[in-house]
Amino acid sequence: MTSLYDRLADLRLEIEGFDFETHEMDTSAGFTRTTTVVALQGPDATGRGEDVTYETEDHEALWAAHEAGDLDWDLAGSYTIDSFSTHLDDLDLFPEPPTQETFRHYRRWALESAALDLALRRAETDFATALDRTYDPVRFVASTRLDTEGEDEAKPTPSTDRIHQWLDVDPDLEFKLDPTSAWDRAFCAELAETGAVRILDFKNYYEGTDVDSEPDPDLYRRVAETFPDAILEDAKLTDETRDALAGTEDRLSWDYPVTGVESVEALPIDPQWLNIKPSRFGTVEALLDTVEYCLERDITMYGGGQYELDVGRGHLHAVASAFYPDSPNDVAPKAYNVPTPHADVPPSPLSPPADPVGLSWDGA
Repeated sequence: MTSLYDRLADLRLEIEGFDFETHEMDTSAGFTRTTTVVALQGPDATGRGEDVTYETEDHEALWAAHEAGDLDWDLAGSYTIDSFSTHLDDLDLFPEPPTQETFRHYRRWALESAALDLALRRAETDFATALDRTYDPVRFVASTRLDTEGEDEAKPTPSTDRIHQWLDVDPDLEFKLDPTSAWDRAFCAELAETGAVRILDFKNYYEGTDVDSEPDPDLYRRVAETFPDAILEDAKLTDETRDALAGTEDRLSWDYPVTGVESVEALPIDPQWLNIKPSRFGTVEALLDTVEYCLERDITMYGGGQYELDVGRGHLHAVASAFYPDSPNDVAPKAYNVPTPHADVPPSPLSPPADPVGLSWDGA
């Protein structure tokens, strides 16, 4: 049987040059997001992919090297999707070592997704059609950081105000939230009363980031008991936490560790849920092999994002629409990531484009 990747591997593309586009936006998480769109220029079309590397200094080093003519990216030529990926194996995409090694996958995905976008455009087709699938409306949840209140800055008290502000805009909106040890039982109960929390992300696998957190068995137990139907993401199963998570195995999910099939097989249990973030995989092959692995084993997938600001957001929608449109996808349009909730936002689910092309979602 032809694999998903094999359906795309021989698509052809020709690259004559490349350029960058920069994007910035203040976010609800309290930081300014910077991304770089890589534009691969062909004779008749341009393919685009988005580098979601988190540190602005890594983007600035890329831009500076490009402007100075010092960026050693030998990309011009004729390729297939597969041979282009092989070509990238021999290139160092960072003019200076990245702030974190995980960023190498993010930049690699920017180039691989741009190449796929270009190849699909050259073939006058789109991602779903090339894979013999269809685009369906994409259900999404909103991911937001909660406000805090109180005078003690060392122990801020979480507030549900932001959730209620969004629910005033759309009473049917659902959420992916990040529990902290400040979530006591009273707060959990107050939040659970909204009936809107779909995914709870403990972020216990992150290392060297602003969102690192340690496993907290008491928090696990409170959250698991108060939100009995919510997906529990990136909780660590250890000797200290296993009892607190007992009985939740059918709703445990993983995100940060998932970079390919081998990483899924290395998880502490056979998962029933996985958060699929294309940029974590680096290559088209790793992404599609993992999607296929999940389809064959009835592992429920849902999409995740990295604060994409441009074409990368549409790419998330395209992948989710083709493979897991009805899941609680953490791929809300970027209007949901602004600091203040507002009414000018599209509701879930998102309708697929009428005339899709390439890896694009908006048809442009």
